[in-house]
Amino acid sequence: MADSKEKLFSDFSPVSTEQWMEKATADLKGADFEKKLVWRTNEGFKVKPFYRKEDLEGLKTTEALPGEFPYLRGNKKDNNEWLVRQEIKVDDVKEANAKALDILNKGIDSLSFHVKAKELNEAYIETLLNDIRPDCVELNFSTCQGHVVELANLLTAYFQKKGYDLSKLQGSINFDYLNKMLTKGKEKGSLVDTAKALIAATASLPGYRVIHVNALSLNNAGAYIYQELGYALAWGNEYLHLLTEAGLPAATVAKKIKFNFGISSNYFLEIAKFRAARMLWADIVNTYLAEGECKCAAQMKIHAETSSFNLTIFDAYVNLLRTQTEAMSAALAGVDSMTAVPFDKAYEAPNDFSERMARNQQLLLKEESHFDKVIDPAAGSYYIENLTVSIAKQAWDLFLAVEEEGGFYAAIKAGKVQEAVNASNQARHEAVAKRKEILLGTNQYPNFTELAGDKRPLEAVCCCGGGHDTCEKDVATLQFDRAASEFEALRLETEMSGKRPKAFMLTIGNLAMRQARAQFSCNFLACAGYEVIDNLGFSSVEEGIDAAMAVQADIVVLCSSDDEYAEYAIPAFQALKGRSMFIVAGAPACMDELKAAGIENFIHVRVNVLETLKAYNQQLLK
Repeated sequence: MADSKEKLFSDFSPVSTEQWMEKATADLKGADFEKKLVWRTNEGFKVKPFYRKEDLEGLKTTEALPGEFPYLRGNKKDNNEWLVRQEIKVDDVKEANAKALDILNKGIDSLSFHVKAKELNEAYIETLLNDIRPDCVELNFSTCQGHVVELANLLTAYFQKKGYDLSKLQGSINFDYLNKMLTKGKEKGSLVDTAKALIAATASLPGYRVIHVNALSLNNAGAYIYQELGYALAWGNEYLHLLTEAGLPAATVAKKIKFNFGISSNYFLEIAKFRAARMLWADIVNTYLAEGECKCAAQMKIHAETSSFNLTIFDAYVNLLRTQTEAMSAALAGVDSMTAVPFDKAYEAPNDFSERMARNQQLLLKEESHFDKVIDPAAGSYYIENLTVSIAKQAWDLFLAVEEEGGFYAAIKAGKVQEAVNASNQARHEAVAKRKEILLGTNQYPNFTELAGDKRPLEAVCCCGGGHDTCEKDVATLQFDRAASEFEALRLETEMSGKRPKAFMLTIGNLAMRQARAQFSCNFLACAGYEVIDNLGFSSVEEGIDAAMAVQADIVVLCSSDDEYAEYAIPAFQALKGRSMFIVAGAPACMDELKAAGIENFIHVRVNVLETLKAYNQQLLK
């Protein structure tokens, strides 16, 4: 066997980077390597088409060990276990308790309760947690920020009354003063006073993290990955700085901070983000610790939640694919707990089916794919190690910029964080409109026959019950328009108009080109909810026009090759005689001649899909 292995390797001599480059350059046939094969990320750095062993040289990330400072490779040494969390909004406390007990038997080991502040009392907590063992499950709570200390006191009293060993309980209370500013535009109460009181109230619960960094809000607002990470670091540092200045020990504060991140669909970059996050936060906390003090306080506690920014109403089951790859990223990156958002969250309150699917997404990763067994499987990957270093640099630069301008609180007060993230939101919407960012089933390959029916986007409301725009604000807020929102509005407009335009493909000439362009055009026009009618081909434009008129087509799309458009386009346009909208699929060299003949509409890969379809709707839905 050994001889056969040696013979196998001797048959394949090593290939140098120079040889790879020579081959790539030759295959490009003169095209620019940098423009064709090097990807510039939204994060601002470049990604090469391939990486070699020498690309690891000098990277300190490869020296890190699992469970050891700076925790790049995770906080654990023995396994890659994470907690599967499900959220419960408590409207009726008895029903919430029954639901919690039910899902604890279905694979959940982390519960998150959203409780009403006005109902908090001893009996409420006892009813909510009846028969739930807090020493066997992580318990997480959120409520009105002005009542978090009251909640902490009630929980501590309940655990003591039941006789639990408080040192072994794990959980959190979500107090995040800065997140309320970002999302609600409100600044109320004292950050430092509330945080100090909350830390004091949970001093007997060392496993409870009560100061939160909800960077998830940035993710759901469309922030780029480096923004989410860079701002999260500045966010956490703001709390650390303010509370140590107020006299609390740095280690005490650091051990009470929890980070809640979102997970976007950028698979490898998300793996790199979480690895970089632990490393950078450990370095920040370490600067606060006294010499010789245990560095365990520098461990970043991470909860991850799949993104809501890229959820869609149409073809909603595709959301399961998005959230599954996102969950895979977070699991491989070694997060401590995770929530998979139900696929129907964008348009309705999740039901039993969608919640079960969301639970099972994580359980499959554990029980069938064994993602919980191997610690940091990305370690040593030429690609991911380089991504980790690159995203760390971009995030660190942003962190330093925020600190130089006075810190995260000052940046929020000045509206700089909101302005930057909202600009990213707008840029991503423009990318979706031009199909530079793909949302399968929405701006590319839509389901041709799908109707929304009663499905409508769920609009976010603020704590007072009104829309965000109607509430008085102290500071600017983040915008949470999902990436698909404008396409969905367009398609809903078509559906609710009562008139669904028919788009007829007049396919003629070159077989390969007419089929390719018909497919492109069907996908393009179906994004607005139009009925598309494809065809095998016509022998003449007159035959095609007659067939289109026979089905009462509102749009006729000429699908052929660029060369043949000079022959077919004008006769087809003239034969149509203005009875329907006429579109040429492509951007032929003869476009100026066709425009001179009165042809106005051309669809191709360089047009803004959203704006084009909006213009068509204005004409067709009158």
